[in-house]
This record gives sequence, structure tokens and C-alpha cells, in this order.
Amino acid sequence: MLDKSRLSAWFAIWMALLTVAFYRWPEMHMIWWGAIGLSSTIGVVVGVVVHKPNRRWPWFLLAAALACFGLGDFGYNLLTDVFGLENPFPSFNDVLYLAMYPLVAGGLLGFIRSRTGRNNRDSLLDAATLTIGLALLSWIFLIDPYVRSTELTVVQKLVSVAYPLGDVLTLAVFARLLTGGVRRNGSINLLGLGTAGLLIADVVYGLLQLNGNWHVGGPTDLGWVVCYAGWAAAALHPSMVQMTEPTRSAAADLGVRRIALLGAASLIAPAVLLVEASLGTVRDAAVIATSSGVMFVLVLTRLAGVMGNHRQSLTRERELREATTTLVSAADAAEALSAVQTALDRLLPADTPHIISLVHLDPEAELPPPGLVRVSGLAPDVRSQLREFSSALRHPLGVTSDALYLAAPTRALQALQPTFEVLASQAAMALERITLSAEVSRRNSEAYFRTLIHNTSDVILIVDDNDVIQYASPSAGTVFGDERIAGYELWEFVARDERARLAELLGQVRAGLHGHDMIDVCAVRVDGSDLRVEVDCRDLRADTTVGGLVLTVRDVTERRRMEEQLIRQAFHDSLTGLANRVLFQDRVEQAVFRGQHSGSLVGVLFIDLDDFKIVNDTLGHAVGDELLQAVGRRITGELRPTDTVARLGGDEFAALIEADSINDLELAAERIVVALAEPFGVAGETVNGISSVGLSTTTDARSGEELMRQADLALYVAKGAGKGQWRRYQSDLHTAVLERLELRAALDQAVKEHQFVLHYQPIVDLETGVPLGFEALVRWNHPTRGMIAPGHFIEVAEESGLIVPMGRMVLQQALNTAGRWQRSTAPGALRYMSVNVSARQFRTPGFVEEVRQMLRASGVEPGTLLLEITESLLLRNDDQVRADLDALRAMGIRLAIDDFGTGYSSLSYLQHMPIDVLKIDKSFIDDMLSSAQQRAVVTAIVQLAQTFNLSVVAEGVEEPGQRDALREVGCPYGQGYLFARPLSEPDAFALIPKTAPFAAMA
Repeated sequence: MLDKSRLSAWFAIWMALLTVAFYRWPEMHMIWWGAIGLSSTIGVVVGVVVHKPNRRWPWFLLAAALACFGLGDFGYNLLTDVFGLENPFPSFNDVLYLAMYPLVAGGLLGFIRSRTGRNNRDSLLDAATLTIGLALLSWIFLIDPYVRSTELTVVQKLVSVAYPLGDVLTLAVFARLLTGGVRRNGSINLLGLGTAGLLIADVVYGLLQLNGNWHVGGPTDLGWVVCYAGWAAAALHPSMVQMTEPTRSAAADLGVRRIALLGAASLIAPAVLLVEASLGTVRDAAVIATSSGVMFVLVLTRLAGVMGNHRQSLTRERELREATTTLVSAADAAEALSAVQTALDRLLPADTPHIISLVHLDPEAELPPPGLVRVSGLAPDVRSQLREFSSALRHPLGVTSDALYLAAPTRALQALQPTFEVLASQAAMALERITLSAEVSRRNSEAYFRTLIHNTSDVILIVDDNDVIQYASPSAGTVFGDERIAGYELWEFVARDERARLAELLGQVRAGLHGHDMIDVCAVRVDGSDLRVEVDCRDLRADTTVGGLVLTVRDVTERRRMEEQLIRQAFHDSLTGLANRVLFQDRVEQAVFRGQHSGSLVGVLFIDLDDFKIVNDTLGHAVGDELLQAVGRRITGELRPTDTVARLGGDEFAALIEADSINDLELAAERIVVALAEPFGVAGETVNGISSVGLSTTTDARSGEELMRQADLALYVAKGAGKGQWRRYQSDLHTAVLERLELRAALDQAVKEHQFVLHYQPIVDLETGVPLGFEALVRWNHPTRGMIAPGHFIEVAEESGLIVPMGRMVLQQALNTAGRWQRSTAPGALRYMSVNVSARQFRTPGFVEEVRQMLRASGVEPGTLLLEITESLLLRNDDQVRADLDALRAMGIRLAIDDFGTGYSSLSYLQHMPIDVLKIDKSFIDDMLSSAQQRAVVTAIVQLAQTFNLSVVAEGVEEPGQRDALREVGCPYGQGYLFARPLSEPDAFALIPKTAPFAAMA
């Protein structure tokens, strides 16, 4: 008996023997070569006859191609060996040779159409990309030399060019077959081997022909032998029947090897261009550019296809997930199969014709394997149902002895096959679950329900028409404290004020108004304690095995407690216990709605602590939390119990007030501002709670959302007006807010365009009036508004963070000015240049290194620079701040506390921080002549500075009396309008002595 599995192996041995004979006895090469060509053709025909593939015509085309190839070789050998012609070209044999290529392409296309359908854009694009890259090489090394040759006639050129074009055609079609995403088998591998042999031999033959070195019997003939043997062995291999069977396509999957291969093909064109450019002559620029452009378009199209496939996969995954959910919850087989049909209808592309069939199989027969099958090979009854289509997907459904079929166009089935298999598997499991559940339910229902009732945590009560308990399940002991409650009236276990509700429910159920209903009631345990239960009632009086109302009682005491706690957490602030933003906004909407119908006035207050960040930074978050709690209590104490106080988040509070007049709302805002201005005693510390308040009313707002937005705008304006202020929303606030936003935008542009200039105010010795140095003061040289003082924009700069680049600009400009002055005067004539540094700028990472680089660039000695910082920077016990201050002092830079006396912390930092100078705030100087208390404060600051060996500078000295008073209390230095207003750079430079140095600040 013929062993089909070994045919290809025996044929390979036969071809090897012929090849050995061909090279061993070259004088008979015509006979051996003819035998090789004839054997390959006969081998393909034998393979088709023996294995009987579903489609035979692609193999017959391949056999015809081999026959043309063999006849061409025979004719060529006849002309050369018998008639003595030397390399006859062109001849009739070339017609046979060239006819082989379209025949091979047709056969390979037949395999492609049979396995993956007519169209597979992804694999087609991949094959085209690879083919164009190799075709470019073929043009460079094979086609172009023939085209440029001057020794060949036009016919010879056309025939010569036709061979590499035929190779490109064969390569393109075979690449299309390989990139179709199908599984490899022995037949495909042998076809690939034969095709590789043909292409390699043709390329080598072409190169040898160009050089005139080709001759019969050389190594090149081995490639053609491999082609003959490989193609015929592919037909003789048992797997050849799979070449014309439909299979699952995975062309959209871009593996690493495919990406690498496509990438290499895409780089052929630039590589060729690079090589030609390095040789000095680019001969094929147009071909290279065209190849590159086409491959670029192919790659973009391929990527678009990948994205489309990905979206399609996501859609299928979503539909599959929804179908799985439906299958899991399916109660019977009909529901499960309906879910499968619905899912398949959605998974197939729109308007795709298809048939879904559930076929009942013989329970005794073996289940058919799943997969893509030919309809023609199915049982007659199944074939009659699916006869409109040539292919179908099949999957058995397990314990039901059924098989699910989906018939549709082959391409649609190939794309859907993985999803279909998963869906059918899920359906099989669902049907198995339903079947087994029904069987278990049928066999064990009685025992199951008996065990369930005896072990459930719910109490089952049967009550007769007199409301006497006839039966109580054992769990009554856990819920009511004693399971022996049968024989007692139901009402003994119900709270007195709940009995009417429960009696009403029982009456409705008995009257047939409700099949069953559920309510919550307060029950009473045997020991007299209360609990919350959920009662469900059903009327089973007509059932002779029950004969009464069935009450299912569930203890929900803990659940209700947790629900109440969760509700409170959802609508109340966990820190202060006040309403949160969600609850507050809901109550505002309700209040506005009531006000619109009753005509009452509704007001909303937004409250924000002005210096809460300082408290957190200096005293820690624990103290900050206690302050927030105290603030909440104080706000609540200033309002009525009917008003709503809320914490919106952070240090932001809000209050909802329904009043009779706007005056009442304004008084409430005033009370809150005054109340919060009083210091708080928190954790042994005295903490300031000064706040800003924004007020809005329904006189200007028509909805709760608008009311809250207007309160926020009013708060914004209140904070801009200074600390401890309140403002009521009025229509002109929009203008104020808009102006502030415009100022912020203009300020940002000013920083980018360097619109800032510096003025310099001298610091003088109060005894002699001799200047010690200058303080650099920034001014905004606005393009349209002229020179703007810092009081109009510094706050906005701090708020927006623009203070950092602005401060960097001021420091750099001041140092550059100081450098120019020092180089233009005698040594020591300019002793100090004082520059303000904001806390935000100081805390910027790398600030110390920035100062170091600016000093180096300007050439100013570090001892000339005096940096003025605010107290707020020192209030927090920050190791990094201390380290940066120490680093600045180590460089020789001096440090001053600006606006000293306006902070809120203890003065212990004066002992630990590296400070050189205290600058007394102008607010203390203004009233020291008229207020003995202010004079005492100034005296205390001076004495404090002397105690810590610090220099003192009084700011804002405007009157001779202020200067004299400062000298009397021992303040040595001052600055202000009495001595000079801030001066431009030339005017300030004029004050510097050109010969004698300034006096030094102690």
C-alpha cells in the first residue's frame, strides 16, 4: 500500500540522484536536466491525484509552470548542444521561460484566495512593502544595467528586463502568501524553498550574464534544481491539502520579526541612495525617490489599518464581555442561546449576510472538532441549512450534544474566528452550568431548602389570621434572643409606635393589594432591647403546606447604622463636623427655590482665613486642624441654629443665611469678621484667625450656582482689599475682577519684556545725614500708564508666582548698578546695596547658587550686598532656610529683616538665625510722635536689636521730629522722604562721594 506521508521524501531522494548524475556526467546533462524538469512536473500531478485537495487548479497551474520551465530548458539545451548555437538569445525558449512566471503567480494567488479569501489588505501592504524594497535592488543590479546597455537590441533588452520583473512578480505573490497570517506547514515551507531557489538562481544568472561568465553545469543550476524539487515536493507532501483550505487569518498581528523585516525593506532605498552618494554619482534618484514615497504611503496605510484593527478588537472585546455577562446570568438554555445570537449579530460587520444554526448531534457520536470548515463537507441536513455559503465556523457546545454553526463570507469568518471560539466556549460553559444546576435543583431541592431555612440568618415566621406566630425558624434565637417564640402574638416583638405601619402592611397583603412588600420597622428583643429589622411579607394562606402569611425578618441594625454613618461622611466634613460642599450646595439650591416662591432673601457668605498657611508652616498641621475646628465653632456661634455653616475645603468656610433684609446679611458678615479677628488659643499657642468674607444675595442671583459664584467673586475682592475685610457682591465687582486679571496678564508680559526699572533710596546715618548705602526699589515702566509703584502690582506678582522672575531681574540689575558705581568711584565709596527678596523667591531651589553667580558676573564684593527678607520666611523652623541663610552669610552677604514687628511669631529666631539688620516698619514710625505706645514699641525694638547686636534702620522717616525722636531712643539709621525720595540711577549716583568713603553700618 502506498505510504502518502513519505512521497515527498522519496521524491527528494530521486531528485538528489538526478542532480548527482547531472554534475557527474556533464556530457549527458541534456538528458539529466530533462529528467529533472519532467520529474518535477509529474511529481505535482501525482501529488494532486494522490492527496485529492479541495481545489486542484492552483496545483495544476504550478505543474504547468514547471512544464514550461522544463520545456524551455530542453529547448535551450537542444539549440546549444545539438545545433551548436552559443547562448542563443532571445529565442522561443525565452517565451516558455517567461510564461512560467504568470503561471506560478496564478497558482500562488489560488492558494491565497483559498486560504485567506480574496482580500487581506494588511498582508497585501506588507507584501508590497517587502517587494518594492527588493524590486529596487533588482532595478539597480539587474534591470538598469540592461536598460543602459548599448550592446543589446531593443528586443534583447525587453526580454532581459522581463526576467527580473518575473522574479519580482513571483516574490510579490509569495510574500503575499507568507504575510497572510496563516500557519506554516510542510507544503508552504517547501514552496518557499523552491521559490528561494528560483529567485537566487535567476539573480545569479542575471549577474553572470551581464559579465558573460555563465555556463551550463555551474553552481547556478543548483538553484533551479531546488526550485524543481521544492515545488514538486510541496505537492507530494500530505499538508498540501491545507493549501486550499480556509484558515484563520492573523495578518493584523505585527510581530517582532515582521516589523524587523518590513523595517529592513523600508531602509533599502535610503541605503542605496547613501551608497550611490558615497560613490559620488546618484544615477537612480528618481527610482529611489519613487520607491521611498510608495513605501512611505504603504507604511502610513498599514498603520491606519493597525489602528482600525485595534478599534475593531476593542469593539469585539466589549461585545464579548457584554455577552459573557448575559451568559453568566442566563437562567435557561433559550436565554443563553439568544445572548449568543445577539452577540454574533453585533460582532459581524454591518449588512454582512450570515446564518446562525444550532445543530443537534447524536449523543453517542463523537463531538466534531471546532474550527473553520467547508460547508460542502458537512452532513446533508447541515449542508442544506447553510448552502448559501461555502464556509462556516463550528464549535461543539459540550454537555448539550449540540454544535453551533455560523455561516458567512469566508473573509468575515476568518476575522471573527478567535472571537467566535471564545463566545462559543462561554456559551458551552453557560449551558453546562444551567444543565447541572437544573439537575442539582431537581434532585436536592427539598434537602436544600430545609438546610437553607435552618441555617439562614434571616428569620422565617408564619403568622395566622389572628397575627399569632405559628412557626419561627431557628435563627429567631439570634435575632430576637429566643427561638421559642411560636405561639406568641407578633405584636409582642414590634415597637409600639411601629405596630400601625406593620398592621397596615399585613392588611394590604391579605387584601391582595400587594403580592409581597418590604418595610423597615423597630423590633423588640426578648430582653427588651431595640433593633432595626427589614420585614418582607407574602401571602401563602392558599398553600396547604403553609396556611398563613410568611414574614421574612432580617436584622439590619448594623447596616442602617453604617448607612447613616456613610451618609453623614458623604455630606459632612470629617474634621469639623460641618456640612461639606455637596450638602452646602444642595441646601443653597433649596433655599433659593424657597426664596423664589416665598419672596424671602437668601445670602451666602464665603469665608477664607488670611494667614492659615503661616499657621501650618510655623506650628504644624495638627495645630492648623485645631484652628479650623475652632473657627468652625466660632462661625456657628455667630449665626442662628437655622443657618447652615459648611467647610468647603482647606481654610475655606461658607454660611447660608435666610434673612429679611440685606442689612441683616451685612451685619452677619461684619460679626464674623470681628469674631474671627479675636486671637484663638490653640494647643497652648495664641493664633490669629483674621479672615476675609465675600457676601452675595439673591437680589443679584437667580440660582444657587450663580449665588455661590458671586460670593466667590466678592471674597476675591475682599482679599484684594487687605486682611480682615468683607465685601458684598455688586455688579461692578466684575469690573474690578476683570481689571485684576488684566493686571496679571499685563504683568506677565512686563516680565517677558523687562519693563521694570530700579530706583534707589539712600539709607543715612541719623546723626550726620551721611548716606550709608541704597535700597533698590522696583518700578513698573508701563507702556501706556507710565511709572507704576510696587504697591499696585507686588501683591498680584506674589499671587501669580511672577515675583520669582521679577525678583531675579531686580537682584541682577541692582548688582550690575552697584558694580558700575564701584568701578566709577573711589574704593569703599559705595558700601551697601540693599535688595528685597520675597519668601517665594528665597525658597526657589538654587537661589543661593543664583546669587553667587550674579555676584561673580557683576564683580561686586559679597559684603556690599544686603538682602532684605520678611519675617514670614523665618517663622517656620525650616532646616533648608537655615542652611541657605548660613550659606549666604558664609559668602559675606549681609541679611536684614524687612518690616520688622508685623509678624505673628515669637522672636526666638533672632537668637538662632544669622541676621545682621532689623528694619522697623513704617507703620510704627508714623504714629510715634503722637502715640506714647508706638514710641515705646520703637524703643523696645531698638533695645532688642542692641541686645542681639543687630543694626537698626527706621523706614518711612518723613518729618524732622521723627528723626529727632529716633535719635533719642538710640536708632542710628533711617530712610524716607525726609532724606530723599527713590531716585533714578544717575541721581542716586550723584549722591555717592567720589573721594571719601561712606560710613560703615555697624
